[in-house]
Amino acid sequence: MSSAGGTRTAGSAAAHRLSHGEQLVAVGGVELCVETFGDPAHPAVLLIDGATASMLWWDTELCERLARAHRFVIRYDNRDTGRSTSYPPGKPGYAYTDLAADAVGILDTLHLGRAHIVCRSMSGGIGLILGVDHPDRVASLTFVSTSTGEDGLPPSSVEFPTEPDPADSAAVVDFLVASAQACSGGSPHFDEDATRALVVRDVARTRDIAATLGNHYAMSFEGSSRDFAAIEAPTLVVHGDRDPVCPVPHGHALRDAIPGATLLILQGAGHDLPKPLWDVFIAALLEHTRVDGAAAAEWIR
Repeated sequence: MSSAGGTRTAGSAAAHRLSHGEQLVAVGGVELCVETFGDPAHPAVLLIDGATASMLWWDTELCERLARAHRFVIRYDNRDTGRSTSYPPGKPGYAYTDLAADAVGILDTLHLGRAHIVCRSMSGGIGLILGVDHPDRVASLTFVSTSTGEDGLPPSSVEFPTEPDPADSAAVVDFLVASAQACSGGSPHFDEDATRALVVRDVARTRDIAATLGNHYAMSFEGSSRDFAAIEAPTLVVHGDRDPVCPVPHGHALRDAIPGATLLILQGAGHDLPKPLWDVFIAALLEHTRVDGAAAAEWIR
């Protein structure tokens, strides 16, 4: 199985066993595709991605590296992405609060009392709801490439390509690759070949690509207006200095809005987590999610 970091070699067979495989699980009346890595007894890290992005955008190799560092890693397809439940294009029928409930439901299904929540881009709203409404389930929060959405912050400067015909898979792949490149903000770390390989896999496993391309932008943002200042969980904000979607002042504003939050600026990153910067990101996330032995019993229900 390939990832944005490249194709596995025979020498990585042992790493492959870190994954427990994809599973379709029933959560609150919907079906979600979930994949876990590592030992369930280790601190859980729940990775949630943004608009249109399936779990594959949390790269397999990144998940494996976290699992080898004694984290139980969970990634999943949000509604209308990948293999999870899809809705008619333009009629998602759910809100941010429902997506947050999905995350809690996954923890319940896995018999996890709480997890370190890592949310990227659009899913920052999910993290906000989890942090405010479900503080007992949140060990810590990490916001990657996201924003408070407050007035006065610099607008996005991204010029997205024209949306393709969803029935034309090749055009969809080209569109998603070009969109990822635009969101990279001219980062020297953008890898077009690796991104294309990931997108090809992603499109091939997606239930309804038309729903994926549009429904997250059409959903109700009910619940995303909660106050970031109400978050009590330890919080790390990660932001690329080249982010053209949420320019870097968004990261500073988010750090300032959450009591005690810290900010990590990734030099040379756009609205993404390029592989050459994984060492920096992983080190920060491992430090942020470190727990002592006395807390270990809280992870398993």
